[in-house]
Amino acid sequence: MSSPMRFSPRLSWKRILSVFFLPLISAGFAPRATYKEKKKLPVEEAGPKPQESSRFNWSHLTPLELKDRLVGLQTQSTPESSPHFTLEGHKFLIFGGSIHYFRVPRGYWRDRLLKLQACGFNTVTTYVPWNLHEPQRGTFDFSGNLDLEAFVWLAAEVGLWVILRPGPYICSEIDLGGLPSWLLQDPELRLRTADQGFVQAVDRYFDHLIARVLPLQYRQGGPVIAVQVENEYGAFAKDWTYMPYLHQALLSRGIVELLLTSDAEKDVLEGSIEGVLATININSFQKDTFMHLETVQIDKPIMIMEYWVGWFDTWGGKHKVKNADAVIKTVSEFIKSEISFNTYMFHGGTNFGFINGAMDFGEYSSVVTSYDYDAVLTEAGDYTEKYFELRKLLGSVLASPLPALPALIPKAVYPPVRPSLYLPLWDALQHLNEPVISSAPVNMESLPVNAGNGQSYGFVLYETRICSGGLLRADVRDAAQVFLNETRIGTLDDGHEALNIPAECQLLRILVENRGRVNYSWKIQEQRKGVTGPVTINGTLLEGFTIYSLEMKTSFFERLRSAAWRPVSNSSLGPAFYLGTLRAGPSPRDTFLRLPIIVFERSKSGSSIQTTDTPKLETVP
Repeated sequence: MSSPMRFSPRLSWKRILSVFFLPLISAGFAPRATYKEKKKLPVEEAGPKPQESSRFNWSHLTPLELKDRLVGLQTQSTPESSPHFTLEGHKFLIFGGSIHYFRVPRGYWRDRLLKLQACGFNTVTTYVPWNLHEPQRGTFDFSGNLDLEAFVWLAAEVGLWVILRPGPYICSEIDLGGLPSWLLQDPELRLRTADQGFVQAVDRYFDHLIARVLPLQYRQGGPVIAVQVENEYGAFAKDWTYMPYLHQALLSRGIVELLLTSDAEKDVLEGSIEGVLATININSFQKDTFMHLETVQIDKPIMIMEYWVGWFDTWGGKHKVKNADAVIKTVSEFIKSEISFNTYMFHGGTNFGFINGAMDFGEYSSVVTSYDYDAVLTEAGDYTEKYFELRKLLGSVLASPLPALPALIPKAVYPPVRPSLYLPLWDALQHLNEPVISSAPVNMESLPVNAGNGQSYGFVLYETRICSGGLLRADVRDAAQVFLNETRIGTLDDGHEALNIPAECQLLRILVENRGRVNYSWKIQEQRKGVTGPVTINGTLLEGFTIYSLEMKTSFFERLRSAAWRPVSNSSLGPAFYLGTLRAGPSPRDTFLRLPIIVFERSKSGSSIQTTDTPKLETVP
């Protein structure tokens, strides 16, 4: 996901007409009003309100009930009925919601899935992040919070079907769109194309991933009813052979369930491929929403792979929210027109660690740690107005009563944590692995660390001795603090590419922060971090660098336990690690870390006044 949003309140005239021509429906759907009964209504009243209509009955079409499996999810169109999905031969609508297992603590997977089911949904949709599952070439991690198979089987146990979106590219506002950063070591490799280096890496990953997915498929007794081929390729579209290659890569490895693509309305023209169901991503119904979709496929049911019920936030921007009434209005239109849909996000969760992505449409902005998304469930898994309204709506069209609401997870507010000890960065360097010695700066991804796979996240510190002053220039991504010895003298970033250096013999230190790689657009090719070019003073090239990798892995923090921490004082300056104690008692509960922005202002009398800067809201249409 991440197409720029386009808004319009109008409904496609073809979709409006489709409301009049809803057919009599067979197994799985209760009878509905005929065209003769509907055509007397004015256009704005056409079609029964969900609470007035006969109800959908899919109680026999769940992973728990459907044991005899032959044909899975299919598309069907006959002279007697409009195009629709069938599941094991029964007419079926997908009421889907997105939950990403890697953004939710494993202990809460069941809670979030039960809340999805209790809201009236029958399907959960998830991406699969390549960069998290293969952090180093040939080293795979499907443990703990990355246990994809456990998440999928848990969904089946709860009674939900699964749509899997394995990529290899997923966007999802995650670092590099889910592609591993070690791909950037080869400057000639072209991401998301049939470039030999890229598809070889994809093939190795798919050999491992798809072997895990095969037993999860519907016809193998699992809950996976559909698999997506890549993601939003129509917005990228650099190689017309790439998507057919991935299509065959899935088929040849044994994927037998329904395959689909996903694109924004216009991008479907470039992103769809023959033999694969095309789906689209939208913010709301617009005039001619399905015009482009209908040019690439006919006699197929409409599936909204992403209906955006909110939006993500970036650092420095306003918190984006979307009105619940707008969501209910749009979902009501889906139901009246018998359109399958997937809410993005049902529950957003958290961008743990440094996995957040970034956007760059002329100006770089980093995605925040929270992936709350103003979703149907909050980041903490709590109910929202959208949840209660959707539950009411979906409950009104389903024949079986909805499950009781799961209880909320208990939470607690704890006293503020005030750091008592700190460790200056300069003192922590001795606890790092051996630094890299190089005549020239080396970007983060090309550092000879992590068994030759480079550094994925965090910071890099570059040190070199200088005895001259003048104008310092360096290409850095994304932001750098510049020090002489331990004294900070300024910053370098996109807006500040040069800095004056006094003429003394000193240790020049450049601490560069990776704030997240762009996850959308062709700019994913340009996401090498750290110092990415020469460093000069008055045009003279600097040489002889000592480079420290600060990836902030758990093993590094374990080593800091033996460091000589200092008591915090008002004179503590510079980059440092801080240590404080949260006293949660014998029965800890969930809580959230709040880091308000403290602003010090000078009063007329000269005294200092402390205020807190609170986030502002921005409404998403």
